[in-house]
Amino acid sequence: MSKVYFTLTGTKHYFGKEFLKKGTKICLEKEPDNEYDKEAIKVTYEGLGKIGYVANSSYTVIGDSMSAGRIYDKIGKKAKVKVVLVTNHGTICSISKKSLLDNQKKVKKSEVEIEE
Repeated sequence: MSKVYFTLTGTKHYFGKEFLKKGTKICLEKEPDNEYDKEAIKVTYEGLGKIGYVANSSYTVIGDSMSAGRIYDKIGKKAKVKVVLVTNHGTICSISKKSLLDNQKKVKKSEVEIEE
């Protein structure tokens, strides 16, 4: 699977985006009990907590980046990500390949094959 990009949105409701720079490491965490969106994925930053959400609307997703609905089943409960680009319209981030479920399954399968 190629790189998976998404738009971080809603930062203005938390701590803003001024501290976000290219390469900043942040974390995704599914929020299945979210009353507004059953596919909500919150974005957290160590030391601050929640800093926004993965965009899940055609109004907030930038370009060809994926919405929360499109990546929800591609990650576990949590995922590691990095900021790629900060713009006035939103922040583009990429998901660590190790955080993608497809890659986790491949690693586990290769570990089983080695043990046999």
